[in-house]
Amino acid sequence: MTRLSSRHVRWFALVLLLVLISVTYLLSAPGKVQVNSEALQLFAPLPAVMSSPDNPVTDAKVTLGRILYYDPRLSANQKISCNTCHPLDAYGAESKRVSTGHKNQKGNRNAPTVYNAAGHFVQFWDGRAPTVEEQAKGPITNPVEMAMPSHAAAVEVIKSMPEYVALFQTAFPQDKDPITYNNMALAIGAFERGLVTPSAWDAFIQGDQSALTDAQKSGFNTFAATGCQWCHAGPYVGGASYQKLGVVKAWPNQTDQGVYQLTKEEVDKMVFKVPSLRNIKKTGPYFHDGSVATLDQAIRNMAVHQRGVTLTDAQVKSIETWMGSLTGQIPMSYIKPPELPQSTPQTPHPSGE
Repeated sequence: MTRLSSRHVRWFALVLLLVLISVTYLLSAPGKVQVNSEALQLFAPLPAVMSSPDNPVTDAKVTLGRILYYDPRLSANQKISCNTCHPLDAYGAESKRVSTGHKNQKGNRNAPTVYNAAGHFVQFWDGRAPTVEEQAKGPITNPVEMAMPSHAAAVEVIKSMPEYVALFQTAFPQDKDPITYNNMALAIGAFERGLVTPSAWDAFIQGDQSALTDAQKSGFNTFAATGCQWCHAGPYVGGASYQKLGVVKAWPNQTDQGVYQLTKEEVDKMVFKVPSLRNIKKTGPYFHDGSVATLDQAIRNMAVHQRGVTLTDAQVKSIETWMGSLTGQIPMSYIKPPELPQSTPQTPHPSGE
């Protein structure tokens, strides 16, 4: 009888162990968490190219734009290029609060990533440029950034190099005088329209349920339950609207009033473009002033100031886990630094060191 009871106990223990293993597997197996389908309808995958009817993308424009993007001779001291403040091999954003420009001057806003930016509805934190083409014109003559004295000065640099002359003629074959400041911006814009970083999130939206882990799916549900999707949605998970910073609770630093500084309209105080969350884990520090160093704290701040919610540590970690699915692959071959045209005796020398 004792021997039989002992065998029964061992058999029961084995069955219990198998049940526990099965339950553990079922709980950890992918696909067991269902995402909020209503919230998911607000999102879409990234396009292959962020096209524009006003600036059709051609290979010749992209080739030229890539060279211009990397060329520091478009700055007064010939040390600063677009890539200086928006390094393409580092997700298009410096890990600094603000960037350093001409004569070590500091900007007053955080430099956002250029990846996926061409699809945003406006550019800059205050939306003062409608497109990446218009945005590209700004920093070159900004005295704090690249500090070229005029559009003409930038064109003079370009015209001094025969290789650039040929590249512009190829990119803009219909133009009598293809080397213009506007065409320079069109070429840079064409290149930036290919800076797309599809991620696991895109694969998931397109039907691959295994593209996200259950932890990431749960994180999306937490994100949606908090109400974050009402601003951060669409293919760019943001970048499609303006919003007041401090909707529920006033933002602590109101030195920079955002769009108000352009319009002087009371309703625009503390209004900024809603940033994209694409590659957000790679593009800190955060917010228009780069004042928040970690994504964890950025999530907490948004919940409090925009939604009036204090998230638990577990909720913050959950949302951050989902945000990891927004980290895409850098297109290394597309962004490979090109060989720059050779300077000539006619190329202006650096100035304003």
